Amino acid sequence: MNRFEPSGDREAKVRYLDGDFQIVLPGSHVVCAVTGRVIPMEELRYWSVARQEPYVDAAAAFEAEKRAGALPNQ
Repeated sequence: MNRFEPSGDREAKVRYLDGDFQIVLPGSHVVCAVTGRVIPMEELRYWSVARQEPYVDAAAAFEAEKRAGALPNQ
């Protein structure tokens, strides 16, 4: 199955891997865990393998790392 084939207007269920992801249940998008913004599947570039969460951009991914306490104190 092509991971970008049309799947209607529903949220996909995704397993996030190192450098890739696996579609568990097809859908047209996922929702950013930090901002709540919709991320079309073809634009998904940022996620956390440890937390299994997608992020809309690098800033959201950075914010998630801070919230999780995964960054050293500055």
